[in-house]
Amino acid sequence: MIIYAVSALFLLTSIKREFFFTAVLLEGYYIISRGLSLGRLPLVGVHDTIVFLSLATALFSLPLYLVIKNKGLSKRFLIITSVICAVFSLSALLSRPYSMPLPPVLRTFWFELHVSLSFLSYGLFGVAFVLGVIHFNSCEAEIERYQYITILIGYLLFSLSMIFGGIWAFYAWGTYWLWTPKELWTTLLWVLYTLYLHLRFRPWWKGKRIAAVGVAGYVVVLFTYLGVGLLMKSSHSF
Repeated sequence: MIIYAVSALFLLTSIKREFFFTAVLLEGYYIISRGLSLGRLPLVGVHDTIVFLSLATALFSLPLYLVIKNKGLSKRFLIITSVICAVFSLSALLSRPYSMPLPPVLRTFWFELHVSLSFLSYGLFGVAFVLGVIHFNSCEAEIERYQYITILIGYLLFSLSMIFGGIWAFYAWGTYWLWTPKELWTTLLWVLYTLYLHLRFRPWWKGKRIAAVGVAGYVVVLFTYLGVGLLMKSSHSF
């Protein structure tokens, strides 16, 4: 199965970086082929969304891998990212792909924009998490600066996804806000990264402190995505 091969290739990145590039291409092929066979974006259910998250994380890590000047840190960055992507890919095997026709509430491009931007931002937040972890050990100002840029871009995409999500909710249920656990945790996540962007310009929060906030943000990302979706009943339940 392609997902097994992708996971193995990600795990082999520590041996040779070319395995990482091959994994990205193979995972991209898998998502595109599923989309073509379904006639829609394959972004419904845990299987498809977590594979997409793995690919988004990998793709966004590539430019940073190329621009980090310290070759030792760039290699460590790619290896940690590859392990995360491998875990995501393997986790996708625990859930069956959703190949049924979509219910009417999901047949709108507002839903597609909302979900795709959400997981693209999650991928950027995942890359920022890795940069934060590396910064703890290296204390390189360059790494912390890249974490900030990554989170800023992710924050902008995430904000857009929330706007599109509100529009989708209005067309689906006649209201922009439903007070579901997913919406509440999504708002909490947005507030957390808003706080990060403000605190970064405070002198006391420079260095490891602000990097820790970026790392903690990703823990909230994973709970908002998997914890809320699997454990709490809402309009976003899988």
